[in-house]
Amino acid sequence: MKRKTVQRDAIQGVFLKKNRPLKVDEILEIGRSMVESLNQATVYRNLKLLVESGWLRTIHHPYAGTLYERAEKAHHYHFHCRSCDRIFELPGCALDKRQSTPPGFLAEGHEVFLFGVCSSCRAVAAKR
Repeated sequence: MKRKTVQRDAIQGVFLKKNRPLKVDEILEIGRSMVESLNQATVYRNLKLLVESGWLRTIHHPYAGTLYERAEKAHHYHFHCRSCDRIFELPGCALDKRQSTPPGFLAEGHEVFLFGVCSSCRAVAAKR
């Protein structure tokens, strides 16, 4: 990876602070609270470097597009709240690739997204 910068430190700090998958606009918004001059081009450039270095990995969400999360985490699923639009991590993996793959196929990975309403949004709706 290239030399260490204040902007990259801020972007990494965003992931350490939030500890969940993030969209680029979330990274930019939170990162600007740490480094006011942070811009979208710098975020994209540093995300690319952090993915290439193995510090981050990409997640391909069917609606939200590309998300980023720390690569050190074990394989897990994600929950997308349709109310607040946040993505939550769900522990573990219930899929047995050997049983789910037809004979002769080689599964190289998978991503699972559950959709619905998170507990916080349900609680707010119940109070109405």
